Amino acid sequence: MPIDPYLSPATGASIAEATAAPQGTCELSVIVPARNEERALERCLRSLVAQSEEGWLLGRHWELLVVDDNSTDRTAAIAGSIDGVTLLTAGAPAEGWTGKAHAAWTGAQQARGQWLLFTDADTIHAPGSLSRSIVEAQRHAASMLSWSPLQRVTGLLARMVMPLVFSELATAYPSRQVNDPERRIAVANGQFLLVRRDAYRQIGGHAAVSRSLVEDVDLAFLIKRKRLGLRFRYAPEMLEARMYETSGEMWEGWVKNLALLIHNSLALAAWRLLDVALVVVLPVLALGYGWQPIARVLFLLIWVRTLWRVWRRAARSEFGATEIALGILGLPVFAALLVHSWYAHAGRHSATWKGRVYATGR
Repeated sequence: MPIDPYLSPATGASIAEATAAPQGTCELSVIVPARNEERALERCLRSLVAQSEEGWLLGRHWELLVVDDNSTDRTAAIAGSIDGVTLLTAGAPAEGWTGKAHAAWTGAQQARGQWLLFTDADTIHAPGSLSRSIVEAQRHAASMLSWSPLQRVTGLLARMVMPLVFSELATAYPSRQVNDPERRIAVANGQFLLVRRDAYRQIGGHAAVSRSLVEDVDLAFLIKRKRLGLRFRYAPEMLEARMYETSGEMWEGWVKNLALLIHNSLALAAWRLLDVALVVVLPVLALGYGWQPIARVLFLLIWVRTLWRVWRRAARSEFGATEIALGILGLPVFAALLVHSWYAHAGRHSATWKGRVYATGR
């Protein structure tokens, strides 16, 4: 029987009861949902534990919760070995819940903080960034603050594709519009999602987006719809992340999410393939019409203009020059990824992530 999305799957408590702060509150609870994250988790937790400083002590002023989401590797052992970390177990997600939403919700119910920070196990946090995030949110009257991290990528395929993905996300979700309370557009990055507890409670928490594969974006939309204050920005000085360890993980992850984030994915794939055609064909035409100087110059000018346009678009990703150049070569791969993600979500299909299969379809 499907659960009521406004009740806790663990206890059946109401949203108000489930998200009420326990006794002995603190300023911030950092919640790290983790499923099979043994390769990245220790780096993340060490960078978080190191945030303790005079007047900002772990265990007194803030807490660090790791929610083990049914991992089959050493995730739980790593979390349990680090002083200051509280290890929780999510249990199997109830019907109607994605694994990450369920793990985040489990952590939120145990958290004592007046602010809740949901952050991924693949992140590394700069010294002082936790306390500075709260200051930034308060300064901008934001109930939710989300930072997009500096993305670390390895492997040729990731270096070709990731700049294109993030350039299109930057195009679809300009931070100026996201931060404008008069604009409907909303987005957040689940790698760093800070939310005031009372606002989280008001929108229903992760229980309100329990089925979503892009729960971070949907939470941001709820915050904005209730006019509670949303702030989103690129913050390379605060945070870095390595989203995927392998090309297979990258492909699987973006197939799950991309069509949900970029709604015109088929049209965008067609435009990117047109760019490929122009980049490849125009030099050939210039050489073929070498006996007509005007035609040669025209084709070369269009070719240079195309390269510049593609470069400038890819540069919105905030990646380095090498990755942006590789992104031009990755255009056909990116187009294939867009089509694959569209297909996964267009009918009665499914997407796979972390060993779980999620039904998709619109």
